[in-house]
Amino acid sequence: MSDLVIDKLSMRFDLPNGSSVQALKDVSINLKKGELLSVLGPSGCGKTTLLNIVAGFLAPTEGTINLNNSVVTGPSPERGMVFQQGALFEWMNVRENVGFGPSMKGMPKAEKREKVDHLLDVVGLGDFKEKAVYELSGGMQQRVALARCLCNEPDVILMDEPLGALDALTREKMQGLVLKLWKETGKTIILITHSVEEALLLGERLIVMAPRPGRIHKEYNLPFAEMGVGADLRQVKKHPDFGTTRDEILAMIWDMEEEIMGRTEAAS
Repeated sequence: MSDLVIDKLSMRFDLPNGSSVQALKDVSINLKKGELLSVLGPSGCGKTTLLNIVAGFLAPTEGTINLNNSVVTGPSPERGMVFQQGALFEWMNVRENVGFGPSMKGMPKAEKREKVDHLLDVVGLGDFKEKAVYELSGGMQQRVALARCLCNEPDVILMDEPLGALDALTREKMQGLVLKLWKETGKTIILITHSVEEALLLGERLIVMAPRPGRIHKEYNLPFAEMGVGADLRQVKKHPDFGTTRDEILAMIWDMEEEIMGRTEAAS
């Protein structure tokens, strides 16, 4: 049995005027331990809603999520979240931010310090442990957020556009780091992104969602994440299958966007 089972998930938001929005409809995904799934689709297809339900921030209208044979009913340390903005504590330094979870659990100080320092070395911030987070660049802040998530030892890491606000070069470096951490830690990862190239690079499995209602349109099993571990990601992008798949998905999403625009114009 898969470690994470999303079974016939649906989510409806009821609006004050009596109408409703069907954000998700009958979404089913089975993820085995250690798989890296990227989720892609046009705006309004329910990507972030899906992630928030898996995180336990939202309760679905229908369906269940089962992790390690237990039904997900709310937030839990076994599911760690990395947001687009690091959501770090501005009044804490880097080491304190990363060690926040273990502090809440009452971990002994010496053990916590060793663990935090190790993770900061892993993400390349060993020389910035005492820095205030506002002194760090955006890319560094996202490294802190990744280390903080890993410090809680979650079974599943949920990433909502974690690299979306970064410049191109920093984003590429962070993509390499995500692949490195995925391979070294064996964590299950679900990554939401608007970038087709990023979804292809980081998704061992890739799901394209369609909107209104949000549903799975197509799924791919890809070699590029495995190829990219420790490699030059620009070389991976030169693989002929990468360009072919990218163009296919771009056309797919473009067609969805055109359909949405057509519906909007017809309604007005």
